[in-house]
Amino acid sequence: MRTTRRGSAYDQAEAAFKSATTKPAEPAARKPAAPPEGKEMVSLRLDRAVLDHFQEDGPGWQDRINAALRAAAGLDPA
Repeated sequence: MRTTRRGSAYDQAEAAFKSATTKPAEPAARKPAAPPEGKEMVSLRLDRAVLDHFQEDGPGWQDRINAALRAAAGLDPA
């Protein structure tokens, strides 16, 4: 009896690798992921006068800058 081969060992290994490393297709009705919440550390250059303005009230100046940027971007309700 004769057995049929499905290509060379290289072809078989390549097919096995592709099936193990290929991302499965996403369903078409899937909602886009929501943006992650939280804060991210960045480096930002600000004018000294702007920095002094936010730092003059003491600790929490980064949060005040963030609040001002959110308001300017229209991300917070008025």
